[in-house]
Amino acid sequence: MKIAFVIFDGMTALDFIGVYDAVTRLKIMRYRQDVQWEICAYTATVSDPTGLRFTPDKIGESLSAYDVVIVPGGFVARNLVNDAAFIAWIKTAASCPLKASVCTGSLLLGAAGFLQGKRATTHPSAFALLEKYCAAVVNDKVVDEGEVITARGVSSSIDLGLHLCEKFTDHKTREQIRQQMDYQG
Repeated sequence: MKIAFVIFDGMTALDFIGVYDAVTRLKIMRYRQDVQWEICAYTATVSDPTGLRFTPDKIGESLSAYDVVIVPGGFVARNLVNDAAFIAWIKTAASCPLKASVCTGSLLLGAAGFLQGKRATTHPSAFALLEKYCAAVVNDKVVDEGEVITARGVSSSIDLGLHLCEKFTDHKTREQIRQQMDYQG
């Protein structure tokens, strides 16, 4: 299973790190040896709003070769929905079996057309912005619509990661990873 963790300049760090930490434990803790991941960005320079820098493995390459694509959010996502080149890059994930987002990353999935006819969630401050992209905005931590999964606000990144751990294995594995993370959610 090949996972693309998407990062972009201005993203919220925890949106990325929470889900990354949980999902990569599938391999680190030896629950699934077939898990591989790469950090993918559209640009070479990526930092969060506080200046924390991230180094991508792949820059501007198509996301079509991945089984799972995970997109974080951040206030900047509200503007990125209008960046045609960036959204065209996100659209390269169209053939991926599973696309997931944290927080306003759902706006990016929506702008790419992946939420049409689906229920979705995002940070509560962006509920109104999400409405035009999906069938219904849901006030839940994680909304699983099969090939698209969205998670609410920043801290829901960990919830999404654990949800994916269960989806890729089972409930027992999710619980063992949750306990190892000392997460009470």
